[in-house]
Amino acid sequence: MPNSRWPLGHPRRRQILLVLCLSLLVVVIDNTILNTALPTLARVLHAGTSSLQWIADAYTLCFAALLIPAGALGDRYGRKLSLLGGLGVFGLGSVLAAFSSGTGTLIGARVVMGLGAAFVMPATLSILNAVFPPKERPQAIAAWSAVAGVGIVIGPTLGGLLLSHFWWGSVFLINVPLVVVALAGVTLTVPETAEPGGRRLDIPGTAAVAGALFLLVDAIIEAPSRGWTGPVTLAEVAAGLALLGGFAWWELRIPEPLIDLRVFAVRAFSAAAASVTVIFFALFGSLFVLTQYLQLVHGYSPLSAGVRALPFALAMAAASPVSPVLAARLGVRVVIPAGIALMGAGLLDLSTVGVHTSYPPLAVAVAIMGAGMGLVMAPASQTIMSTVPAHQAGAGSAVNDTIREVGGAMGIAIVGSLSAALFRSRLGSTLTAAHVPHRVT
Repeated sequence: MPNSRWPLGHPRRRQILLVLCLSLLVVVIDNTILNTALPTLARVLHAGTSSLQWIADAYTLCFAALLIPAGALGDRYGRKLSLLGGLGVFGLGSVLAAFSSGTGTLIGARVVMGLGAAFVMPATLSILNAVFPPKERPQAIAAWSAVAGVGIVIGPTLGGLLLSHFWWGSVFLINVPLVVVALAGVTLTVPETAEPGGRRLDIPGTAAVAGALFLLVDAIIEAPSRGWTGPVTLAEVAAGLALLGGFAWWELRIPEPLIDLRVFAVRAFSAAAASVTVIFFALFGSLFVLTQYLQLVHGYSPLSAGVRALPFALAMAAASPVSPVLAARLGVRVVIPAGIALMGAGLLDLSTVGVHTSYPPLAVAVAIMGAGMGLVMAPASQTIMSTVPAHQAGAGSAVNDTIREVGGAMGIAIVGSLSAALFRSRLGSTLTAAHVPHRVT
């Protein structure tokens, strides 16, 4: 449905889209830009493995846990206000992180950055949904989706570039000028799109969903080190699922829920949500292994390894604008499965690489994956946003963002655990076959 205030679209909608994409890019890059800086942080801040893990995970954990409450707050009290506040908090956290003198301060700064990002991301998609008319909305969401996917891939490249010329704090300080430009753009061009009505905030539901997502994401992130069947992991999963069940029970019984959970009964919504989860599971998991393969097996520097992952970003950027056109002609039931199949084909091709595989076949496999993801993202996001009511667009966007973050966290945790277990198993048998003394192994 068109927005009642701008049935033909907001007159500045293209400028608004540029501002929203910049705001989105800032927070998405921080999902992966830190990966290349971890060895430097270990050396400069004398950070141990546990500290490094928390520096990396604090952002994702806070980000994922607060997305749905932040989206609901934007729906009720102002999406523009949510976007401005989120960018300001994110910029403040970036400055604190850049000049941190110890691991504790840096972890706290990353939590602040995650808090800001949780308000930024759902606001961008819900505002986009309001200022574009239905006819133009799929292409606008395709641009938003392309930025979301490309930002994740260029993060390590940008991090490597900064580290090769500046000190480690530059991977955080780079956010500040981008945030300043985004704040100016939002102030000057972005209208308020939240619908009036004074709906009350569902505080019990907010606390339940935030707690559930915190526990579940923490269990997924920490499972490789604690053990998938460890008591803490199982306890967190059980508590998270119980809270999630309580949240669903509560939301279905109150007159003004955070989000109408009946949308999950719509097969198109559920299928689109599942598709987004699957592709981000595959993306984050494969990138986790690929960056290590390029650096540890082929000996590339962090910057060189990041550059060699760019075919994914280029292919996704090329496929994203085409996906709404194909969806309009063939239907999302054809395009989304085709994109998932294409991404699977790229992963299958990637699984055949070995120690002596040259780069060109690797680039082809990565590009196939990117093209597949480009076909899925825009139609899936459009399906999700077209299903939720207009006054819950922020919460609907937050659901879309949350399943991406959870899927990505699961991809890193599960694929990382499998690769580590396989490495240990094969290394042990290889050393035994080579008759290496036990004290060496």
